[in-house]
Amino acid sequence: MLRSFKEIIEEAKKLGPKRITVACGDDEVSIEACKNAKNEGLIIPILVGDKSKIIAKGGGEFEIIDAVGDEAILMAVEMARIGEADMVMKGHTSTPKFLKGVLDKERGLRTGRTLSHIAVIESKFYHKLLLLTDGGINIKPDIKTKMDIIMNALELAGKLGIERPKVALVAAIETINEDLSETIDAAILAKAGERNQLGNCEIDGPLGMDLAISPESVRIKGIKSKVAGDADIIVVPDISCGNISAKALLYLGGANIAGFIAGALNPCVMLSRSDSKETK
Repeated sequence: MLRSFKEIIEEAKKLGPKRITVACGDDEVSIEACKNAKNEGLIIPILVGDKSKIIAKGGGEFEIIDAVGDEAILMAVEMARIGEADMVMKGHTSTPKFLKGVLDKERGLRTGRTLSHIAVIESKFYHKLLLLTDGGINIKPDIKTKMDIIMNALELAGKLGIERPKVALVAAIETINEDLSETIDAAILAKAGERNQLGNCEIDGPLGMDLAISPESVRIKGIKSKVAGDADIIVVPDISCGNISAKALLYLGGANIAGFIAGALNPCVMLSRSDSKETK
């Protein structure tokens, strides 16, 4: 089981460098992130963006494909689609534009699966890596979509060596309340998990965020759960909850966060344009 980004990086090095296209990769942060990752032996970068900007900002050492706007995004994802790259990273462009390219019927990375965003969080206040989903794609998912989101997260958890992931379905409260539909969804999904409809995992909800990750809160509230206080995966009710939680952890909690899209043909790294080169 991998418990830190350092361990993930060491495992990735064993696989050799992967070719990665950077959609609209003409900003300093993306270029510096590529330099760092290349120096670690992790990637072979291909910057797709405004060539003059890339060179001016120090990216002249990399392979450059001169394109701007939507075409830069489509070219970046298409290269992964046809096997010229192993993965794609969002550069200096908006999330909606990047996702539009990923989902393009002709040149994108559709598979028929539900796409979801997973944030992998490393915090000095938690004893292992924590997956948080979905704070980037599905706005207000229904139960069926939440099941797909969970399955995507379980697949990643397996790749991180987590044998039986603990999934917490979080809400503002840990009791069912008809005015909070996410508590009803959580109860239904927890029962589905109990009956092995979601694969190899322990799943519980609704749980407050404190109960999901704090053993002390579990002790104080007297909750009996195989998940509470030791969650591997946090499933949030909607995109706002996930996005706000991840950014609060990053900017106020000092956490390290990696974000990517699950369910596409190739891995897609998707972070905020304001994220640092270390985060990217």
